Amino acid sequence: MDVVVLIARVLFVVIFLASGIGHLKATEAMAGYAQFKNVPAPKLSTIVSGVLMVVGALSVLLGVWGDLGSLLLLVAIAPIPFLMHRYWNEEGEAKANEQVQFNKTLSLVGGALALFALFVLVPDLGLTITEPLFTV
Repeated sequence: MDVVVLIARVLFVVIFLASGIGHLKATEAMAGYAQFKNVPAPKLSTIVSGVLMVVGALSVLLGVWGDLGSLLLLVAIAPIPFLMHRYWNEEGEAKANEQVQFNKTLSLVGGALALFALFVLVPDLGLTITEPLFTV
């Protein structure tokens, strides 16, 4: 079962590694889009979210305080549906597209929260480098 959990961790973090690296490599373009979406402090938000995604994803992937990594991902992505995908302000096809993105991102928030619980509640998860940082 340890291998199944490792595969799940790998699959879960792929999007965060790619997105986080994208935030850091194309900061100006990403910040421009964030500014278009009226995100406060768009450049700082882009950099901070990129760092949180990369660090959190590597933590989960490697199993180095994966519980903390899951929380970093949660902090990075929880605001995104409400800041970037406000479908209620759109009409027509744009509304439908933003609603899909809102729901997908909200699901990732739930996944990060579930992964946090898994790391904390199953300290002998296996195939991790460290024990969880948090305990119950």
